[in-house]
Amino acid sequence: MSLVDETGASAVPRRSLPRRLLRFGFLAVALAFGAWAVARQWDAVVAGFARLSWPALAGSLVAVVAALLGAMLTWRTLLADLGSPLPLRPAAKVFFVGQLGKYIPGAVWPVLAQMEMGRDLGVPRPRSAAAFFLMMPVQIASGLLVTLVTLGWDRFGWVLLFIPLLLVLLEPKVINGVIGFGLRKLGRNPLERPLTRRGMLTALGWALAGWAAYGVHFYFIAPQGGLLFAVGAFALSWCLGIVTFVVPAGAGVREVAMVAVLAPVLDSGAAIAVALSSRIVIVLGDLICAGLAGIASRRDSV
Repeated sequence: MSLVDETGASAVPRRSLPRRLLRFGFLAVALAFGAWAVARQWDAVVAGFARLSWPALAGSLVAVVAALLGAMLTWRTLLADLGSPLPLRPAAKVFFVGQLGKYIPGAVWPVLAQMEMGRDLGVPRPRSAAAFFLMMPVQIASGLLVTLVTLGWDRFGWVLLFIPLLLVLLEPKVINGVIGFGLRKLGRNPLERPLTRRGMLTALGWALAGWAAYGVHFYFIAPQGGLLFAVGAFALSWCLGIVTFVVPAGAGVREVAMVAVLAPVLDSGAAIAVALSSRIVIVLGDLICAGLAGIASRRDSV
């Protein structure tokens, strides 16, 4: 497959040896931090997995892969709406391999990796960055909505306080204005195509599908509260984790929130084991998705 820019010239620069080495280095560091996240809590993880059957673990992992696919399609939809539609296999490689950077301390690695790999596919770096950062309000808004619907108004009615703000942040006119202001401050050209309401609603739809799959994953690990409770519990803990930029992939924050949310159905020891088991299944899902996407994309000229 050959990707070309609007003038007809090739938009895929040849990758030099230093750039290839940089990518291998990024993958090595990301994988090392992912392995460390598992190893440092190994005893608790083993205890958590000991409670589960192999079919439950397999079902949880399959659901995580489906949820990660939903996240990738959310990002791909936003990127396409901004003017860079990508075929499925190259898009999956950029997203899933780039997402391994979330295991490295610091919040910049996933977006830098996606900008670099997207550049090879003719995606301007500002557009890659815009799609990456737009995912955050989309996922938080849809996650809080899922929390409100599944966990009930009596305990989580406070979520309503954030809905008006999130609706404003998800309005394409507001988003386009914020992106344009930021690009002007950075001395960059404005985006060629503004975000549309249709694109935003499609992205929200994929995000909601992702939350449903994450809930199934969590239900396989902690079925005590039922499926709807599992969907809401995971969505709430994930939303609290994503807003914490100073730790890799929200490490620790999501688990603490998850233990608190599970308090009505599990004691603290069992809840900690569930939270850690969920974390490891998601790490495995990230690695599987990145590996499969890398293999599949070798059929394309990326």
